[in-house]
Amino acid sequence: MSAIYHVLNRGVDKRKIFMEDKDYLRFIHDLFEFNDENPVNNNYYKFHKHNTIAVPRIERKPRQLLVDIYVFCLMPNHYHLLLSPRRDGGISRFMKKLNMGYARYFNEKYNRSGTLFEGRFKSVLIERQAHFIHLPYYIHFNPLDFIMPEWRDRKIEDYKKAINFLNSYRWSSHLDYLGQTNFPSVTKREFLLEIFGGQEGYQEALNGWLIDLRKVNKDKIKDMLLES
Repeated sequence: MSAIYHVLNRGVDKRKIFMEDKDYLRFIHDLFEFNDENPVNNNYYKFHKHNTIAVPRIERKPRQLLVDIYVFCLMPNHYHLLLSPRRDGGISRFMKKLNMGYARYFNEKYNRSGTLFEGRFKSVLIERQAHFIHLPYYIHFNPLDFIMPEWRDRKIEDYKKAINFLNSYRWSSHLDYLGQTNFPSVTKREFLLEIFGGQEGYQEALNGWLIDLRKVNKDKIKDMLLES
């Protein structure tokens, strides 16, 4: 197992980088498409009326992955990834392709220019097993900011509502870890599922941690969160 990193990037001035569902879908497409040693030949998208997109047909070469993506979560103005490099410089090369490719799409679609992201992505090496075990849950909890931001202070009154909301949020790898086909081709889940005890073990642990968020000791993992 290669070194594992938590990676975060956000919009410049904390601006939104996802304006509608199509933008989330495009970024998730890019997570898959740009994870390749080979040049990406179909990143030129010609926009027509009503934002329909014409994509040229290409002959795809076998993919040579730059990274293994274990976990992802997209929020309106930032995103989280948990990943490992597959080759030297894999993370830097992947992130450059990902951010530049998505920024090009976004700027063309919304008729803007300039930087979309807040500088270079942030990353931190996960060196302790306790950090590694906590982070996938913490990353998947991020969408709770929409309905109960008090979760970050370990204060949740309606656990069923929280779980139902997480189970309805498409823009993360959470549903795929539950075994619900969402974006299964993006992530490599076998390693984490073995640690969690399979899909049922993942769900049970997530439910338990929501009920007792003291298990996710934020003070102990604050350096891993990259959110300050």
